[in-house]
Amino acid sequence: MGNVKTIEIHEDIFADNDRTAEEIRRKLRTQGTFFLNVMSAPGSGKTTLLTVLINRMKDSLHIGEMDVDIETAMDAQRVADRTGTVSLQIHNGGLCHIDADMVSRALQEYDTAGFDLLFLENIGNLVCPAEFDTGAHKNIMLFSVPEGDDKPLKYPLMFQVCDLVLITKTDTLEYFDFDMALARERIRQLNPGAVILPVSARTGEGMDAVIRWILDCRSQILADNTF
Repeated sequence: MGNVKTIEIHEDIFADNDRTAEEIRRKLRTQGTFFLNVMSAPGSGKTTLLTVLINRMKDSLHIGEMDVDIETAMDAQRVADRTGTVSLQIHNGGLCHIDADMVSRALQEYDTAGFDLLFLENIGNLVCPAEFDTGAHKNIMLFSVPEGDDKPLKYPLMFQVCDLVLITKTDTLEYFDFDMALARERIRQLNPGAVILPVSARTGEGMDAVIRWILDCRSQILADNTF
């Protein structure tokens, strides 16, 4: 009968990633940069929403944007063209996520000194990105009306790790069977502390509230010496 060797691992497999993420948070906070990780399924409207947000805020804040994709630089180019912001494209080698080490290496190539606000447009995926701490100070998730109000039941971790959930494309509510009250209830069951805001980048609904949330969180984070 063969021998079986047992190895006990007493450290979380994400421990190295989490340490790097903390280093990123401290570094960016020290230089006065508030870092937001934006996640969603493909097609939820990340690029469009970020474009609207940046254009509304760029006169008062120096803003940077990083974009993660498996291929092409189309989204990063759209943001740069439509906002005038310097955008960095990150190709992640075909992976379904970006982790803190990848972010750290990207930041070495992207001069963030002087940025008041930095967005990371994560890869479109509702599973893998939720598992990895990117070093962002806060996580934002976009959840679009066409996806259906049952998304929180199918992808619970994504909703659990986000500080702000934006229910996007509210201008399409009349065309889809989407129960806003039920969607809110399902999110609350997974994450009672999450802020939930219905928004439309097309009509502007809710965008002022998003900006207020960002500015309030930025003030709190930069004033918090524990980061």
